[in-house]
Amino acid sequence: MTPKVSVDCEPLKQLIREVPDFPKPGILFYDITTLLKDKRGFATLIDALSEHYLEKDIDLVLGMEARGFIFGPALAYRLNAGFIPVRKPGKLPAATAKYDYALEYGTSTLEIHRDAIQKGERVIIVDDLLATGGTAEATTKLAASLGADIAGLGFVVELDFLKGRDKLRGYDVYSLLHYDK
Repeated sequence: MTPKVSVDCEPLKQLIREVPDFPKPGILFYDITTLLKDKRGFATLIDALSEHYLEKDIDLVLGMEARGFIFGPALAYRLNAGFIPVRKPGKLPAATAKYDYALEYGTSTLEIHRDAIQKGERVIIVDDLLATGGTAEATTKLAASLGADIAGLGFVVELDFLKGRDKLRGYDVYSLLHYDK
């Protein structure tokens, strides 16, 4: 296993573009595509995420559609783990388990293959952003319904002021970058 190397993540904030009034007026959008295109920035991001989980004996990394698909496979590779996509309805070809959850305005659904997780497998859940926590909470419930031992949740960015972490109490929640506004 790769030895731990302490990674300073604060410089990554300089690689994130801030877009005002997107997707609607009054919202400040943190665009990580500028971080992703920077080869050193992306490598630092994956190194920092993997460092947190290297000694936790992870079997599977679950990534939520769509940006979890960017980080999940790279993290799974570094952790010598498998990768499992958590998808929107109708995207997976075999039998699925699904979880319906509430959004601010309406509902949404996540799906995973029924045979994706074996009872007791240690999993982590990764995504680009922890905002209100609804999608992350739904993913934990979906994974737990299949018998997963959830070792933690990892995010690139956490919007602390939205308090999404509150929905994930009892889990190891790790975010690289924090924003207060």
